[in-house]
Amino acid sequence: MDDAAAGSAADATSPAVLVERRDTVLLVILNRPEQRNAVNAAVAEGVARALDLLDSTPELRVGVLAGAGTGFCAGMDLKAFARGESAHAADRGFAGIVERPPRKPLIAAVEGFALAGGLEIALACDLTVVARGALLGIPEVKRGLVAAGGALLRLPERLPLPLVKEMAFTGEPIDAERAAALGLVNRLVEPGDAVRTALELAVRIAANHPLAVEASKQVLVDAPEWPADQRWARQREIVEPVRSSSAAREGALAFSERRAPAWGNGCHRSRPEVTPRGTDLDNR
Repeated sequence: MDDAAAGSAADATSPAVLVERRDTVLLVILNRPEQRNAVNAAVAEGVARALDLLDSTPELRVGVLAGAGTGFCAGMDLKAFARGESAHAADRGFAGIVERPPRKPLIAAVEGFALAGGLEIALACDLTVVARGALLGIPEVKRGLVAAGGALLRLPERLPLPLVKEMAFTGEPIDAERAAALGLVNRLVEPGDAVRTALELAVRIAANHPLAVEASKQVLVDAPEWPADQRWARQREIVEPVRSSSAAREGALAFSERRAPAWGNGCHRSRPEVTPRGTDLDNR
């Protein structure tokens, strides 16, 4: 699978989720293009396994999550839901991500649409790269459902509340351009460029020391729940092991010597073997 993998078709025998290791970056692709990458049990379990792999593999530092075909994800597979099939995976929740995202940074690469649970998957990611013209919305009320996969919890943190209420009550989407203007999108790109741009952004993140990046994410995620009088102490518990590490000393020395850091002496992660392109996690 190459950078155009998010636009490739998959046949009925293809795994629901594809993974590819690109050095320190894990590319994860929802692979049900004929079903608009709708989430069924196989997708939820495949995403959960991919995120477990990302979190448990020291060589992997950043993830990119994309969709095959013309769009990112249209949400829950309603036909599977009507059959009683679960779209949840253990403690990670809907789509294997919304209740417990990975510890490491994850970037959503959105083409075409991210609707209902698809938008909730993107909201569970840390950063979003969205192609112009893509539609973002939570149309659950049109199907007698509620956007309970995180949109009603996360969208008010990122968009004006009146707009979130309008989206939730009417089920009507907004386009990528408006979402970007309101700060919901990190990179607004031309159609077809979302995966490539997300991978470039991932490489920039992966160039930094993983302990520092993971600590930064932990503070950003956890701090809103900390009591005001404990914020500095809680942050210190997370940051101090990084500050006192050999990586921090190497970073300061590299800056003073005007060179790139060499994350050696226990800091550097060895280059992983590359998983054959387009393989399923079960075959890794």
